[in-house]
Amino acid sequence: MSKPIYLGVVGVGGVGTAFLNQLARLPNPPQLVLLARSSLTLLSPTPSYSPAIPAGDWKTASAGASLTTRPALSPEEIAEYLAAAPGRAVLVDNTSDVTLASAYPTFLRKGISIVTPNKKGFSSDISLWREIFAAASEGRALVYHESTVGAGLPVISTLRDLVATGDRVTRIEGVFSGTLSFLFNTFAPVGSSSTAKWSEVVAQAKELGYTEPDPRDDLNGMDVARKLTILARIAGLEVARPDAFPIKSLIPAELADIPSTSEGIQQFMSRLPEFDGQMTEIKESAERAGKVVRYVGSIDVAAGKVNVGLQQFDKDSAIAGLKGSDNIISFYTERYGANPLIVQGAGAGGDVTAMGVTADLLKVLAILN
Repeated sequence: MSKPIYLGVVGVGGVGTAFLNQLARLPNPPQLVLLARSSLTLLSPTPSYSPAIPAGDWKTASAGASLTTRPALSPEEIAEYLAAAPGRAVLVDNTSDVTLASAYPTFLRKGISIVTPNKKGFSSDISLWREIFAAASEGRALVYHESTVGAGLPVISTLRDLVATGDRVTRIEGVFSGTLSFLFNTFAPVGSSSTAKWSEVVAQAKELGYTEPDPRDDLNGMDVARKLTILARIAGLEVARPDAFPIKSLIPAELADIPSTSEGIQQFMSRLPEFDGQMTEIKESAERAGKVVRYVGSIDVAAGKVNVGLQQFDKDSAIAGLKGSDNIISFYTERYGANPLIVQGAGAGGDVTAMGVTADLLKVLAILN
C-alpha cells in the first residue's frame, strides 16, 4: 500500500489552475492540504490534515466549514505546516516569486520535496543553486523543475540523462522563448516576404496574450538568459548569474527606462514604431545574405561561453523552419556526433507547462512511495 503524500500548492494563475485541473484527474492523487493565493491560504485543519482540499472544486470548498482559511502565509509558515504533516510532503510552486524560490532550502532541509516551473531559484546567484541541492541532500528531499525550461518539453531531463550517462555535451543551441519565436516567425518568415513592421508584430503578440503585460519583460532577453543559466549549470558550467554573459536586448535604449505602469506600457507601445527602421534593417541584412534572423541562446560548453541574442540562419535550417511559438533546443554531444539531439515543440502555455509540473510530481510520488 502506498504511503499518503501531503501536497501544498502555491499559485493559482494560468499554470496553477491548469495544474489543479490535471491533479483532479489523476487516479490516485496526493492529499492536497494547502492551497495558497496571493492574499489567501486554504488549509486542511490540523492535527488530522483532513479533509483534503478538492483540487477540481477548491473554490466551492473554500466556503465550507471543514477547511481553514488564513491570510497569506510566509514561506517559513508554509514550510512549518507541511513539515508537521503525518507523512512526506511536497510543495508545488506555480509562481514566479523570487521570495518563495529563495526559501526552497528551508523546505528541503525539512524533508519537503519541491516541484516547480519557477526559474528564479535555479537561475539567480549560483550560491542559491548550490544551497538548494545541498539542502535537498541534507533533508533527503527531491527537486524537480523540468518546466523551468521549455514548459512541458523534456529539455532538462534529456540534458541530465546525457550528463549522467557520461556523454560529453559540447554545445547547446536553440530558440528558448515562445514569445520571441512567434515574433520572428511572423516578422521574418521563411518562404514569403513580410511587410509587417516590428511594432505591429509586437502589438499583435501582446493582443494575443503571447507577451507579458509589459512586452519589455520578453524583449529584454532575461527570460531566455535564465533558461540558459539553468542548462549551463546542469552541463557543468559555473555561471554566476543570468546577467554574467552577453544578452542582446531588443528594447530601444530610449524606451528602456519608461516606468512599467499601465501608462508607461502604453507609452512604450506608442513610441515603438519610431524604431521600426532598426529592426527592418536587421531583417533585410539577413535577407541579402539569403538567411533569416532569429533570437537564440547558445552555450559553448568547451569554451565556457554563454550568449543570448540575434543570429542569422540558413533558410533550410531547423531553427529557421520553426512555426508559431514553438521552441527548439539542439544538444551537440560527443555521442551524437555531427547530428544533434533535438527537442522541439510548444514551449509556452499554461496547459503544457502544467503538464510538465504534473509529470514531475508523478515522478516524485513514485520515488517517495
